[in-house]
Amino acid sequence: MPTLHFEITVAAPREHVWRTMLYTPTYERWTATFCEGSRYEGSWEAGTRIRFCAPHGDGMLSEIAAHRPAEFVSIRHIGMINQGVEDTTSDAVRAWAPCYENYTFTDEAGGTRLRIDCDVFGTYEDWMNQTWPQALQALKALCETPA
Repeated sequence: MPTLHFEITVAAPREHVWRTMLYTPTYERWTATFCEGSRYEGSWEAGTRIRFCAPHGDGMLSEIAAHRPAEFVSIRHIGMINQGVEDTTSDAVRAWAPCYENYTFTDEAGGTRLRIDCDVFGTYEDWMNQTWPQALQALKALCETPA
């Protein structure tokens, strides 16, 4: 399974970038690039389950593998959600689970360097290569726009 890497520099402090990326209502705004109406259910606390959902209820079932606020977040994707039903055991899921999505926040040039490392399965590589840069530009705009 390939791992894709994306980076962006944001002219804002790490804590601001981290909060804007992970918490409501800004989470829903930048993730709309992936799917309009995206949301999460659960907590970003290490060791907890979190559901990443589209408006119709489908999505990903994940666990927060690690979380050091404003430094690092590791998401372990462990299953799919189809019509509200969690699937962690089907052959389709076992073909790729677990896979990881990691966010690293570092200080750089008076702002923040955000690095995304994302395992990709199936036919999603081209889509992720197109969508992640757009999503990061949306996040950057949110972080750099005065409130």
